[in-house]
Amino acid sequence: MSIMNKYIKFDNTIRIFIIIDVFELKCIDRSVRVDLFHAMKVFNKVVETNSFSLAADSLGLPRASVTTTIQAIEKHLQVRLLNRTTRKISLTPDGAIYYDRTARILADVADVESSFHDHERGPRGRLRIDVKASIGRRILIPMLCDFHARYPDIELVIGMSDRPVDLVGEGVDCVIRSGQLKDSSLIARRIGTIQHVTVAAPSYLIKYGVPLTINDLQNHRVVHYFNSRTGRNIDWDFIIDDVIQSISVQGRVSVNDGDSYVGLAVQGCGLIQCPRFMVAEHLELGTLKEVLAEWRPAPMPISAVYLQNRHLSPKVRVFVDWVAELFAGCHLLSGCTMVLDEKSEFTCDKETNHEYTIRTLVEQQNMAEVQGLKT
Repeated sequence: MSIMNKYIKFDNTIRIFIIIDVFELKCIDRSVRVDLFHAMKVFNKVVETNSFSLAADSLGLPRASVTTTIQAIEKHLQVRLLNRTTRKISLTPDGAIYYDRTARILADVADVESSFHDHERGPRGRLRIDVKASIGRRILIPMLCDFHARYPDIELVIGMSDRPVDLVGEGVDCVIRSGQLKDSSLIARRIGTIQHVTVAAPSYLIKYGVPLTINDLQNHRVVHYFNSRTGRNIDWDFIIDDVIQSISVQGRVSVNDGDSYVGLAVQGCGLIQCPRFMVAEHLELGTLKEVLAEWRPAPMPISAVYLQNRHLSPKVRVFVDWVAELFAGCHLLSGCTMVLDEKSEFTCDKETNHEYTIRTLVEQQNMAEVQGLKT
């Protein structure tokens, strides 16, 4: 029996015993008498401190007790969890699996306990979130000091990536995502709206002229943003008579980094189409000018998304409330002229290919995260 198969059974047992009596969780194997919940805490502390001595000091235990506990749980699981030398401790592959799963169990128990604590103490514990890098850098990170001032006992672990995230497998409590999310296994609270715009530098417009219609784009240079996964350039879309039309545009430069994308536009290398918040300051300063405003792409909702079994966690609740307040007052997200409610829908033009637009790619990523919950 593999460690994964054994651990799935062990994990189910743990969760049942926690409900019955979290303080009297004992090993089923009579030949190895060990408090498994205590052992999980000891093991996690050894991994986090990378030291038996530091783990013992942190937990207020004798070093010999920490060593005995790790040996006992390895005997119970019949696998080695840690590679030990006189100078170094490292996780084995089985140890990495065990650490990942038990860390989430300990976090769940901490959530249960914190929900019963005096409300005056406030929410506490580790909170893992994931957000698009462009949103994180421009909107979230600059205001984190305000969050910590309000909730000093919450430890934030922030992932900033443009890839689908496995909320369960990676132990992520909350993600901030754009686009529609239609799945009952997730709770999505809308916190704002993203408007895309088409812009260029004044120097570019002086040299090549201002495009006045969508067809004029065929005579202009653009900077491409390409999909890191497929390597394909992302097409643009516009609303024409309430119909979303996808446009394939021509360009000689392609990048996959938001800051570089905007920077090339500022230098006059070509037109770009991107979220307005990424270029809001440039629009205010006049270093970029919006064009084709009459045919702006349809706005996309942005939501805080979390698992249904996370909705009672005080730390998740206060973070979602805080981020909703942040986005509502964020000047970078202002300027959306279209009202987007739950019933707002735009029809896609069937004669054009929408497979490679940013809207479609966002929806594909959202679906990938949803499918990850079901597999």
